[in-house]
This record gives sequence, structure tokens and C-alpha cells, in this order.
Amino acid sequence: MKKIFLFVSLLFLTQISLGQENPRPKVGLVLSGGGAKGLAHIGVLKVIDSLGIKIDYIAGTSMGAVVGGLYASGYNAEQLDSIFSRIDVDALLQDYTPRESKSFYEKRNDEIYALTLPFNKFKLGLPSGLSKGLYNFNLISSLTQQVSHIRDFDELPIPFLCIATDAETGEKVVLDSGILAQNMIASGALPTLYSPVEMNGRLLIDGGVVDNYPVEELKARGIDIIIGVDVQDGLKTREELKGVTSVLAQINNFSMIEKMEGKQKITNIYIKPDIKGYTVIAFDKGKEIIEKGKDKALEFVSELALYGNSKQSNNTKILIKDSIFIKDISFNKLENYTRAYIIGKLKFKKNTKVSQIQLQKGILNLNATQNFSAISYSFEKMQDGKKLILQLKENENNTFLKFGLHYDDLFKSGILLNYTKKRLLAKNDVASLDLVLGDNIRYNFDYYIDNGFYWSFGFNSKLTTFNRNITNNIAEDVVFIATANAINVDFFDFSNQAYLQTIFAQKFSIGGGLEFKILKLESETLENTDNVFENNNYLSGFGFMKYDSYNKKYFPDNGWNFNSEIRYYAYSSNSESNFEPFSIAKADFGFAQPLFKNMTFKFQTEGGFAFGERSVSYFDFILGGYGFQQINNIKPFFGYDFLSLAGNSYVKFLLTADYEIFKKHHLNFSGNFSNIGNNIFENTSGWLSKPSYTGYSFGYGMETIIGPVEIKHSWSPETKDHHTWFSVGFWF
Repeated sequence: MKKIFLFVSLLFLTQISLGQENPRPKVGLVLSGGGAKGLAHIGVLKVIDSLGIKIDYIAGTSMGAVVGGLYASGYNAEQLDSIFSRIDVDALLQDYTPRESKSFYEKRNDEIYALTLPFNKFKLGLPSGLSKGLYNFNLISSLTQQVSHIRDFDELPIPFLCIATDAETGEKVVLDSGILAQNMIASGALPTLYSPVEMNGRLLIDGGVVDNYPVEELKARGIDIIIGVDVQDGLKTREELKGVTSVLAQINNFSMIEKMEGKQKITNIYIKPDIKGYTVIAFDKGKEIIEKGKDKALEFVSELALYGNSKQSNNTKILIKDSIFIKDISFNKLENYTRAYIIGKLKFKKNTKVSQIQLQKGILNLNATQNFSAISYSFEKMQDGKKLILQLKENENNTFLKFGLHYDDLFKSGILLNYTKKRLLAKNDVASLDLVLGDNIRYNFDYYIDNGFYWSFGFNSKLTTFNRNITNNIAEDVVFIATANAINVDFFDFSNQAYLQTIFAQKFSIGGGLEFKILKLESETLENTDNVFENNNYLSGFGFMKYDSYNKKYFPDNGWNFNSEIRYYAYSSNSESNFEPFSIAKADFGFAQPLFKNMTFKFQTEGGFAFGERSVSYFDFILGGYGFQQINNIKPFFGYDFLSLAGNSYVKFLLTADYEIFKKHHLNFSGNFSNIGNNIFENTSGWLSKPSYTGYSFGYGMETIIGPVEIKHSWSPETKDHHTWFSVGFWF
């Protein structure tokens, strides 16, 4: 019995002894900030994964928080490499909102003004240089969807914390709970690039301001072995200090360099990749930077291997769910925008299954309105889906002054002054007045109440004037002087519309309304003494459907558009012409498709016709020229001068090949073909036959902050005429 007791006691003591001799140390990972240079963290993680090292806690700042947070949520290094290799660098830095996310009003708003300034209490402000970081938030939110319900970061696959700075007090803020994506964005809110993030009553900016290498936070949480990756710069020379971001980084480095000596001492394995020469915004050099991180980590393989398991490597992969069932939608109380407006912009409702792309587009739709200075969202688990919780901060600025300029060969030079007022008479409304000063005085007034999925109301008043020679086939009822085959006409069009519109199939805008128009044409080159040959009022009703997904209005390289309208002219004030009601129907369709790098093919087809007893020739389709804002049915056509071809029906095809020779500089070649005349659709030979009119153009275009600058040389095989047109700035 004594022998058995001694044997059991010895076995028990041996097990205790073995457990005490080989306890597994807790391994922590600290990742510093450094903007694009932080991509080197991924290279280090590749080596860590290959050695089978289990990380017990991660602390990061700025870019270190982004990489560390994604790793903590379950991604391995190879997946992170793939994620960051697909990032749109321009969108990342500029908080790019796709054109497709904007309403037709918002598209126009962004595509005619060169400068926008907030205007408050008779004082002009300055345009904000700060991005809301919404592109980044959307990206990170979708990538962390699998842990979106977790609020305590100790419950993540790998416990995690990151550092931010209180912008008001300068205090260090440790973020280890809340919405993971929002915390990661707050930690990387670099001043001058991104707006501060408001969380829990505090205004937070980049954590690198106070602690760019939070190794002490890991020590405080009982971590035994710390692997540190430092991508911070040393002090730059005078020649290297170029731009605001580099100066701010230098100021921050003054204090961090002093602290790093102590921080380095408590780091067990200190890895500092050789990334000298890369800037904080060099995301386009991501592959190179990742390799730099990997190369440096390989120098520490022997030290790292002590904490790994060569038989286990991190090959786990996160599968991102493509869709989410939105059981409910809620948002904070808003003073100036209704629920219908918010849901209408999202373009999806509760109890709806939406894809990640649909979700992101909905958020970008809200951002495109420019009515919110901050947008964030989170999810709450429900029994059979998720609740989408939006946090929206209304933009305090609701009044703006905007400016633009343009030159073309039809309207000539013009300076655009705009006054925009939001929330003028009702929630969700916007009023905008354009005044064009120059060779031809024009104005455009818009008032619009946006009710999203519900019917929205709009009113437009527009005055257009120009002076131009027109041929006798346009003014067919006018008697020319004997020696003239064209007359010089002063054109005056004053139009007023009231309309309703809504969203159809979550893509198309459909609507209809009434228009009252005053049209006046006069010329001194007439045989009779009365120089006015058209001065009448017209009342019409119209309906329309339109869609536009081009990524850019000028020089698009993907997307398509569709526009259609039918208009019924019910009344004319001209009692002498025996006016009879008539209608005009028209439509156009086009798409842009990249053929290979920097080369885009664009196709467009359009057509229209009048029907009824008798149409008014001044509402006919008129072709010719390029570079101008279209009015009524006056449309561009290469090879012929402005206002050269006319008829009450037409069909036109346009083919364009555009090559971006270098960024924002384009060479393009176009060919257009048309049949136009009176009643050409009455028989197929009238419009399906060989085109009667053809024209070609070769041009150069440059994208600038004031809009496109273009020169086009065109010619027609039929007339042998050559025309060169020059236009500057956004079309208006």
C-alpha cells in the first residue's frame, strides 16, 4: 500500500513540475502608424503566419490599427495582401463618391461648378480640405462584417486595441470596445487628410499624435513576449520636407523619436523594415512595401521561431457574406430630413436582403447629397436578420456660393455665378439660381423637394439666349433677302417647368410635368420690315424616364445611360398660323467600355420624331457643332457647323475611341452618322438606308478643376468642309 501511495504522489508531482517548466508565453504584436508604409506590417505577418505563431493580443495605431484590426478579426496575411492590392488609391485618399451614387440634380451640381464656397451670415467660408473617410469606413465595415456584432474587443478572434487622440484635449484615448470599423477609422484620422471622428462625446484624430507605438498597453495587459513592427520615419532633411503631410509627420516625430528608445527596450523582437523613401500616401507602391516588411521579418526567423509551431501555419480564411438581411433601419433624430428622404437615398427598405455593394452604394448616396458632415453605421443582431443603425450628423452649412466659367463657339464666353440654399421652404428641399454673364445672358433657377421613393416635386425656370447664323432649311417659312442663303438670328427661349418624379426599379428616374415656354427669334436679314419671325407662347405636357451610370460625364470609361421623353404641345399663342396640337418623342442610349489599358470605346445612338397634324419647325431636331449645353432639340454633330441640319425626325449614331495618353490627358477619334429630315420614319428606306450625313473628328481633351479643355477638328466627306472647335470648362 505504501508503494502505491509513493508512486501516485511521484506521478502527481511530476505533472505539476512539467506544467511549471514549460508554460506557453503570451505573445503580443504592436504595429506602429505610418500611412502607406504600414503595409509593411502585412509582409511581417506573412512570416508570422508561416511560422505558426499564435498572437494573443494586438495593439496598433493609425495604419497599424487598420492592419491589426483586420488581422484580429480573423484574416490571415495572404488575405490582407489580396485586399490591399485591390484598393482604389485615389478613392482611398479623396473619399471618392461614385458618380452613380448621385441623383441627376447632384450630378449636374458637381459637373458645372469649378469652385464651391459655404456662405453664412454674409460671410464667405473656405472649402473643406478634409475627407469624411467614408470610402475607408465602407471598406473596413464590409471587411469586418463577420464581427460587426462584437462590442468588446477582447472577444474578437484575437483581442485588440488601438490608439486615438482627443483633438480638444490632446489626451491619449485607448479604444478597446465599440464598433470595430469606427474605432479603426478614428485611430487613422490623419489631420489635413481626414475629418475628426466623433465618438462617445469626444472628437478623435490620428493616434500617432500621442502614441504611435503603443507597446506599453500590451505590457499592462500581461503580455510576456512582444513582437513590434515600427514603420515610422526618422527626422527628414529640408529637401525631404515636401507637402503638408510630411511637415506634420516631422512635427509628430520630434516627440516620438525621444520615446522610441524606451519603447524599443521593452520590445522583445523589434522589426523595423527598410522603407526609407516611401511616403505616407504611397499606396500605389503597396506591393513593394509589403515585400520590404517580409524581407526584414525573415532576418528574425530564428528569434520568431521560438514562439511558433512549424507544423501549424495560419491558413484560416474569412469568407465575407455577400448579402445581409436588413430586418430594420434606424437613425438618430434629424431636424431637417425625413425618414422617407433617408430611405429613398439608401434605395432599400427594411425586411430586405441587400448585397454588400448595395449597402455601400446606399451609404454613398447619402454622402453624395452633401447634407451630412459625418456618416457612420453599425449593425445589431436580431432574431432573423440585422438592424442597420445609422448615425448622421447634419451639415451646418446650408447656403453656398458657386462659380464656373465656360467658352464654346455657340454661346461664346460665360462666367457662372450660383447661389444655392438648402432647406429654404421645407425639409429635403434645395433652391439654386445660376446667372451666366458674358456674350449671352442666361439664367437657370431650380427648386426641388426630394422625397426619395415617394413622389418628389420640382420647379425650373430657364432663360437661354444666343446669336447664330441658321440655314433656310431651319427657318423654312421665312423669306430671306435675295443674296443670303442663311440668316443671323437672335435666339430667345424662356421656359418654366413644374414636374413630379420618383425612383423606378431602384435605378430609373421617371416623372412628368407641364412647361410654359416663350420662344422668340428675330433677325435683321429678312426682306420684310418686321424682323421678328417667331414670338409665341407654348404650353406642353411631358413625361420622361432616365438613367445614368457613367463614372464620369466627360471622358467616361465605363457605365451606360438612357434618356427618353415624350412631349405634347397643346397650345400656342399664334392664332394666325392655324396651330394644331402635336407631339415629339425622343430617346438616346449609350455605353462606355474599356477595351484595354487606357483605351475606351464609347457608343451612342439616339433618335426622335414628331407626330400629329402639324409640327412647329422651331422645335425640330437641329444638328451641328460641338462643346455646348443642349437646349430643346439642338444637338451636336461632327462635320457640320452649328445649326446646320434640321428635320422633324432623325436617327444618329456616334462611335468614339478615347485613349488616355497620360493621366487626365486624352486623344480621341469619333465618327457620327445620321439620317435627318421630315417624316423619315414613314418608310424604312428613310432611316435604315445608308446615312445621308456623316462626320468625323479628331481631338485632344484635358480634365482640369474648371472642367474639360478640348479642341476638336472635324470634317464631313459630303461637304468637304472642315471645322475646328474649342471649348473650356464645364458645360452650362
